Amino acid sequence: MTTQHWPSLPGIAYGGDYTPEQWSPETWREDVTLMREAGVNMVSIGIFAWGLIEVREGEFDFTWLDEVVDLLHANGIAVDMGTPTASPPAWFFANHPDARAVTRDGVALGFGARGMASHSAPAYRQAAVRIATELARRYGDHPAVVLWHVHNEYGVPVGEDYSPHAVREWRLWLQQRYGSLDGLNRAWGTAFWGQHYGDWEHVGAPAAAASVVNPAQRLDFARFTDHQLRQCFIAERDAIRAHSDRPITTNFMANQHGGCDLWKWAAEVDVVSDDHYLWAADEEGEIGLAIAADLSRSVGGGAPWILMEHSTSAVNWQPRNIAKRAGEMARNSLSHLGRGADGILFFQWRASRSGAEKFHSAMLPHAGTTSRVFREVVDLGAKLGALDEVRGSRVHADVAILWDFESFWAQDLEWRPSEDVDHDERIRAFYEKLWRDGITVDFALPGHDLSGYKLVLAPAQYALSAADAANLGRYVDGGGTLVVSFFSGVVDENDAVHPGGFAAPLQPALGLRVEEHLPLREGDRHEVSFDGIRLTADVWQEDLVLAGADVRGTYLGGPAEGRPAITRHAHGAGAGWYISTRPDADGLAAILDEVYADAGIRPAGHPSGLEVVVRRGADADFTVAINHTSETVSLQISGTDLLTQAVAEGTLEVAGGDVAVVRTPHAAQDLDQP
Repeated sequence: MTTQHWPSLPGIAYGGDYTPEQWSPETWREDVTLMREAGVNMVSIGIFAWGLIEVREGEFDFTWLDEVVDLLHANGIAVDMGTPTASPPAWFFANHPDARAVTRDGVALGFGARGMASHSAPAYRQAAVRIATELARRYGDHPAVVLWHVHNEYGVPVGEDYSPHAVREWRLWLQQRYGSLDGLNRAWGTAFWGQHYGDWEHVGAPAAAASVVNPAQRLDFARFTDHQLRQCFIAERDAIRAHSDRPITTNFMANQHGGCDLWKWAAEVDVVSDDHYLWAADEEGEIGLAIAADLSRSVGGGAPWILMEHSTSAVNWQPRNIAKRAGEMARNSLSHLGRGADGILFFQWRASRSGAEKFHSAMLPHAGTTSRVFREVVDLGAKLGALDEVRGSRVHADVAILWDFESFWAQDLEWRPSEDVDHDERIRAFYEKLWRDGITVDFALPGHDLSGYKLVLAPAQYALSAADAANLGRYVDGGGTLVVSFFSGVVDENDAVHPGGFAAPLQPALGLRVEEHLPLREGDRHEVSFDGIRLTADVWQEDLVLAGADVRGTYLGGPAEGRPAITRHAHGAGAGWYISTRPDADGLAAILDEVYADAGIRPAGHPSGLEVVVRRGADADFTVAINHTSETVSLQISGTDLLTQAVAEGTLEVAGGDVAVVRTPHAAQDLDQP
């Protein structure tokens, strides 16, 4: 990652997207007064205002934006200046119809929604750099501007593009990646189905075809799309950097895989920022939230990050948009803070009266300042104002879960053994067990240095290079504990089955190979005998051939009846576990309890429903405790609750639905250690 430097703010960033272009100057003045009441200290502006800034191609009018920036500055509200390149104006598409993105089915996307033009169109790149340059020239040194916000949610809703511009750039990208057609043919396995290429001009994008398109080609096109989107960001970033020294970011979407590999993107921003929205269908959305927050922190190397968008209440784009209830907004916000966010922002400040998002909640809702939501916004601002000293502290984790975007892209392609095998579901299942046990998690890639973790989990590592598999082997050999779930290590980076068969490169760490996948019919369940207890499992079995591993669980039914289901292999100073089926939650918990003992990990022992995360500062720990239940619970801790100034001497009561942020000086913490 580039050197981190944080926006020049006195405390935790608090605010949201502000769209003054939708309102009159009289409303602007009302807004800044209410922002001050709410404790807002930063807003993002200009993100969808291209047509009102560059009114005609090459003709700029900054009059209204100048007034807004100066008004915010005069009221002590900093600016996160957006470049509006996620939504080119009508004149752009009229002047450059060839710059429209094209779907896989060959449909050119028109104007009237949000979404960028073709990421490979020269006219789009030139126009994006032009407006970023002009904005940076005008506001690069303005004292109000503390952060630059390039674009908005790359890859959403426009990711893959099959336009002629994209096909041209795709061929150049492939030539740089493989060097020759021989290299491309080997990587793509084009001998299959007679797909051999003898001329670069014959290599097209993997558009819709008569049957399943070459999966290696599809995987490379996902990589290409990610690269092209990132090059758009880099072009704007560098244009801004020529005129401004303020930090530059773009808002990720950690809970949507989209077309972006956030590990690569994080290396290009000055500070990671993320947009997070609860999935209404998830009855324990706080767990999905924690996953996204931990991923945002992890891709940034553990540095503090910004929650650039979330919602005060309901969103408007899901099948059923469930409103947040009293206190939920604060719990969501402070959970992100506990997991490393030093900025808490929303979409948006004032609810829009028109357009596609008029039913989306806001800090200032349609119901106005007397509403419950606005009262909670003001209360949250006061809470964050009391937490200034938390800023800059970091989260430490002893456990890592592997999260590999390229593996996900590959696994999601067609013609896999079972549609019931879902990487999101597996990661959530493993993470949920750790979350309930109060064990903080980082995410990592299989090629990362994992030596600092006591335990590494690989719930869904379908694609795995030989080099990354060797890295996992070294981790185990050096004393780590590795747990691998089924359908992992199946293919290499080109979606080709490894020499030696399924999971072959993991054999040193796991002490086995997978002879055959045995997916189950829909609804079929079976039992596994594990350490004298019976576990229920479904979806999947495998025929394992042992090469040193010890059997810890055996199939009691199904196609692999009597065969090993769960194994443990001593390798060097560590151990590699393999789970070749999908246990239910209780079964996975029983297995992981044994794994904890192996790795020297202990559950935190907090009351059920109490989420606890610790951030470590230079002089103190900051424990964020979030009670997701309706009953008062007791947290064993000593220190001062920064939100209430209550002093705990061994025990703190956290009311139902409430949050505590406890400061424990390191000296006091050390005295509590056995």
